[in-house]
Amino acid sequence: MTITPLPPSSQADATTQLPDALGRFGKFGGKYVPETLMPALTELEQFFLQYRNDPDYQQELQQLQRDYVGRPSPLYFAERLTAHYAKPDGTGAQIYLKREDLNHTGAHKINNALAQVLLAKRMGKRRIIAETGAGQHGVATATVCARFGLECIVYMGVQDMERQALNVFRMRLMGATVQPVSAGTGTLKDATSEAIRDWVTNVETTHYILGSVAGPHPYPMLVRDFQAVIGQETRFQCQEKWGGLPDILLACVGGGSNAMGLFHEFVKEDSVRLIGIEAAGEGVDTEKHAATLTKGRPGVLHGAMSYLLQDSDGQVIEPHSISAGLDYPGVGPEHSYLKDSERAEYYSVTDQKAVEALRRLSQLEGIIPALETSHAIAYLETLCPQLSGSPRIVLNCSGRGDKDVQTVSKFLNL
Repeated sequence: MTITPLPPSSQADATTQLPDALGRFGKFGGKYVPETLMPALTELEQFFLQYRNDPDYQQELQQLQRDYVGRPSPLYFAERLTAHYAKPDGTGAQIYLKREDLNHTGAHKINNALAQVLLAKRMGKRRIIAETGAGQHGVATATVCARFGLECIVYMGVQDMERQALNVFRMRLMGATVQPVSAGTGTLKDATSEAIRDWVTNVETTHYILGSVAGPHPYPMLVRDFQAVIGQETRFQCQEKWGGLPDILLACVGGGSNAMGLFHEFVKEDSVRLIGIEAAGEGVDTEKHAATLTKGRPGVLHGAMSYLLQDSDGQVIEPHSISAGLDYPGVGPEHSYLKDSERAEYYSVTDQKAVEALRRLSQLEGIIPALETSHAIAYLETLCPQLSGSPRIVLNCSGRGDKDVQTVSKFLNL
């Protein structure tokens, strides 16, 4: 069996420009953290800059990506989904799925967790903490900690623990401590806050594997670069399949790591449209949504400036989404920058439309996507009729839907 080789990294040039030396993407990003954490963030940035191009680190990471994670993930032509959106004259979008759902643990989250744990080893940190919403980042962190024999504590909101019970069991099965968080609404924002409190208390011995392109610098840069393998492979696979670039990249956005992982390789390619899809919940005109870039405004949360859902007093508004991974009132600062610079487009999709899309992909392609991914799939209903000719769309299938079947079953009364 011939395995497609990983393409060479093209990130060294791109990362010299954004973020800047202060960790800012334009006015977004930065480090808004307690003084206690500043040395830890400085240390993390120094180790990241030292090791990201280190041959021994890269060799270990790439070997594990190949033999443990199963990379490269396929770029799959969704033939029946493409036919579903075909126009009467035979034209229509050609839809490809970047199959991150086929990674070990079932999502893109393992890319970042694995790379960060290799940094933590080199930093001499034996205790690992993480936050999780949908549970996939928690599972990925528990997985790599089991692989390297490290202590693992995962903070998770009680509401998310209930709707993601399968992932809670998976984490515990691998030896992780799942710490329930009942503060606030018991969702991802609250879990992140508790993880940061733990880190402040145990900063000397602990590394925080933050799961998205959010939080204080260097996390938005670091997580983006560790997820950029998605876009690097996509470029290589597009060249292999049709000798060119994709026309449109499409991905869901909560914190935004899967989208940024796909987008980053192509940000400088002006011919490629970048489209991110947020959670509209019960509708962006209601109070129950998580459409941060659609309805939010700039503010500071969890150590960085970005778009936030907030009231007139600057207090965070609790978000809502059927998807635990998108149920977050903030977004990564680089997404905020891409929105304001108009390099990327952001739209939103309701719970109802996401569930319909989950059923559609399941029945047309035999692939059950995560509810997060289903938001991006749902936007094809709006996007495809707008397109002329036969443009090639690459949609990041960021995770599989095993974890969501009970939530979907309850939603559909099945």
